[in-house]
Amino acid sequence: MATETVNQNSLSFFKEKSEKIFKEIRKDVIGQNEVVEFTVLAIIAGGNVLLEGAPGLGKTRLVRSLGRVFDLPFSRIQFTPDLMPADVTGTNIIVKDANGNSSFSFQKGPIFSNIVLADEINRATPKTQSALLEAMQEHTVTVMGESRKLDEPFFVLATQNPIEQDGTYPLPEAQMDRFMFKVIVPFPSVDELEKIVNVTQKTMAETALAACSGEELLMMRQTAKEIPVADDVMYYAMLLVSSTYPDNAFGIENAKYLRYGASPRAAQAIITAAKVRALLHGRYNVSYEDIDALAVPALRHRIKLSFEAVTSKLTTDTVIKNIITELKAKLPALQKARDERRAKEKKAQVAAKPAAPAVKPATTAAKPAAAATVPPAKPAATTAKPATQTAAPTVKPAAPATASAVKPAAPTAAPAANPAAPADAAKPAAPEAEKPAHKGLFGRK
Repeated sequence: MATETVNQNSLSFFKEKSEKIFKEIRKDVIGQNEVVEFTVLAIIAGGNVLLEGAPGLGKTRLVRSLGRVFDLPFSRIQFTPDLMPADVTGTNIIVKDANGNSSFSFQKGPIFSNIVLADEINRATPKTQSALLEAMQEHTVTVMGESRKLDEPFFVLATQNPIEQDGTYPLPEAQMDRFMFKVIVPFPSVDELEKIVNVTQKTMAETALAACSGEELLMMRQTAKEIPVADDVMYYAMLLVSSTYPDNAFGIENAKYLRYGASPRAAQAIITAAKVRALLHGRYNVSYEDIDALAVPALRHRIKLSFEAVTSKLTTDTVIKNIITELKAKLPALQKARDERRAKEKKAQVAAKPAAPAVKPATTAAKPAAAATVPPAKPAATTAKPATQTAAPTVKPAAPATASAVKPAAPTAAPAANPAAPADAAKPAAPEAEKPAHKGLFGRK
């Protein structure tokens, strides 16, 4: 839900900056409205973008213009088959100081930038491509066991050519999943092509000016994160992602054309980008329209077509659109089933609550028991004290009577023959021996 970070000033700031960003990009990029919108949207949302298109369609120019508009450090990596991971991340080199002592010093690679252009990323080997995995997800780079944090904001904008297949390596699924969007760059129309030629006749350099700094971009991102999403809209987005699995439980028939569906990152990308899109279109809440508009670029690189889809000449975009159409027809019934399920769960929770107070009487009953045991402990302590006092005088007479105690042992042996006599004589003998001994002494004195 919206918090104090979202107010009229922050929303006005977001609108003002976004309009200025698109205005400056239009100076260098002609046409490609959808491509520009998705790319800027992903940058504000904090995601990476994969641009796929034929050579000469302005993919690299768009990325370079973005570096100028956002006023952020920009670096370009030209991926080739002989590119090594150290060429991307950097490496430790041996340096000598003024005294001639050698030491290791880390030389940063081009990945240590805010906007990184991975040009023709599919030309590098999988070993080199994997060097970007950690940077794209965790925004850190680990070299020789030491992790280094990348400066924020950080984006990877990659390009690849789908036509030329010689000397290329398909991106691994783990890396494809780290791109928020896969944007297809189409061929420009005739009018757009004419404008492109006229502009490039004057100058080939980018003319866009800085419109947003890194700190301002982070502020815009924070504002977008606080945009609320209705429960039904959130549920629809989760259904859409789950419907891409062939064995989904919603009866989506078009899912049979997919071998496997999208990962949870797809759901995260759709919701995060939908919040930004809502603000870009002047709305302060996410709608179904935002989910539908972002479904294709967020899902097309995360799903794989089945053999049946290939033989039927279906594309991933077509399958996704068919799933959206089918899901919308079943959405009311699915939402009703969800509401009934949640109502049952709520009733079960309410029914389980009365069982909790039963524990309280047990705790209160334990307190009187503890109080009842405390009073007897005090008399026991007072009784113990006289016992120690009585024992003390008994020990003292025993010491002088040691000599005489040996002599009575003989007469005691004679009465031991009578078993009944010692039982009665043993008890009075002890007190009579003690008390007269003391009284006789006092009487004599």
